[in-house]
Amino acid sequence: MKRIDPETPFGAKLRSRWLPPEMVTPPWLDPEAGASPVQPRTALLINPFYPKDPHSSFGKHVLTPTLALTSFAAATPEHWRVRYWDENLLHGRPPFEPMPEVVGITVHLTFARRAYELADWYRRRGSKVILGGLHVVSCPQEAAPHADALAIGDGVQLWPRILADVEKGALQPMYRVMYENEYRDDPPPRRDLLPRKSFLTTTSLIATRGCHNRCEFCYLSTEGLRMPYRVREVEQVAREFAADDQPYAVFIDNNLGSRREYLRALCVALRPLEKIWSAAVTLDVTDDPRLIRDMALAGCTGVFIGFESLSNSNITQARKRSPRTEDYARRVRMLHEHGIQVNGSFVLGFDEDRRDVFAITAEWIEQNRLECATFHILTPYPGTPLFRQIESEGRLLHRDWSRYDTAHVVFQPKHMSPEELAHGYGWIYQRLFSHTSIWRRRPGDRRAIAPYLAMSYLYKRSNRFWRFLIKRDLVHTIWNPLVEWTRQRHLKFRARLAAEDEARRPDFRTAESVVSAGV
Repeated sequence: MKRIDPETPFGAKLRSRWLPPEMVTPPWLDPEAGASPVQPRTALLINPFYPKDPHSSFGKHVLTPTLALTSFAAATPEHWRVRYWDENLLHGRPPFEPMPEVVGITVHLTFARRAYELADWYRRRGSKVILGGLHVVSCPQEAAPHADALAIGDGVQLWPRILADVEKGALQPMYRVMYENEYRDDPPPRRDLLPRKSFLTTTSLIATRGCHNRCEFCYLSTEGLRMPYRVREVEQVAREFAADDQPYAVFIDNNLGSRREYLRALCVALRPLEKIWSAAVTLDVTDDPRLIRDMALAGCTGVFIGFESLSNSNITQARKRSPRTEDYARRVRMLHEHGIQVNGSFVLGFDEDRRDVFAITAEWIEQNRLECATFHILTPYPGTPLFRQIESEGRLLHRDWSRYDTAHVVFQPKHMSPEELAHGYGWIYQRLFSHTSIWRRRPGDRRAIAPYLAMSYLYKRSNRFWRFLIKRDLVHTIWNPLVEWTRQRHLKFRARLAAEDEARRPDFRTAESVVSAGV
């Protein structure tokens, strides 16, 4: 493949990206709207609107629902009526007739302003507003004026206590508990509250909590957040997967492979379901080739891997335990050979990054045929070691949290200007989402090319189509045939893989070269 000149990104003109108003502007909250009477024992859980990045796919926002609010709903006492609302499904502003007695709003720094607007609107009309989420952990003083109570930490534990205090008229201004309980005791989420047609799959699963890494830029390193590693019983997870009656699940764990023996046991429990799934793992999961084979046999068709950087220095400075970057390619091949697609996540703007980082990263992704790639501008989240470092060095450009979304430059990079970092970010998305790059990264197995192209074009180059699907509640309807096609192909692959294992027993120990699944 022809090398990419390091200056190519900066000589390229970035095309303007289509971005309709409803993808950047939240639904209007009428300040003159009257208040209906507050309905006792009713709760409304809201996932606020956040602006979308036109460089990436709108589809990722409706891949699968957040588990936080549906988990809180599961912890709601039976004599309370609870409702779920996600503003990002383009169904308009949250309901207010009747006015709920309690409104629970999750707060992330990128949509903190919208969360506060919603909170203030409902409070003025008599609702009790509870704010929770990571931004409340890192910035409680900022959130407090907009809430009747703050839930800091594990909302599943706190929510029943909060509702009980509302009933008694004894609501406290702050509730705090960290994630140190037995994770297996948490109730399964209330998926019945979800609009199933609005998501590719409503089966978002979580089997583990926490991660063995504490990267300096990751929210898990937020000061005051204690999230020790916890796991659920594998049988619990398998039952949830089976009960939701969907062919595909997304594990939203921070790192499903943090404990390899647990992941192996989970694979044993999932294999009989004959379904497919994807998960976020770190690349060191490939230390054990047999585990990769177990994942494939259990239905894993894709992994999201935080490569973060192709510089060992950057990885070391971020305090991430990872294989050497020169071994990344071999490990990607191992996943591909087991029919597992790779969505690589890369952070741009580390202190060792220079102007050539964009060309180097794009070239490596194309050479190794990653099916998908996600890019993030390094962003110092409040409360993390990275934030404290950047702040102490005087390199923060502002504290407009709405732009701390990994799509905007909010600090002064060391070896390039903010404008160069922003341009390089736009260029690498433009390059990797181009017809040429999509074709260049096609799978080596000809049987896999058609489904790969279908996925790539639907996911990466169809934002106008995504807007239509989201507004018309057609996401699941359109995607489900492709998901089922993938599942059927993977079942055939698994049968071949299992037959190969059986033929090689009892001498089989590892497997690093298998027939591609073609999915």
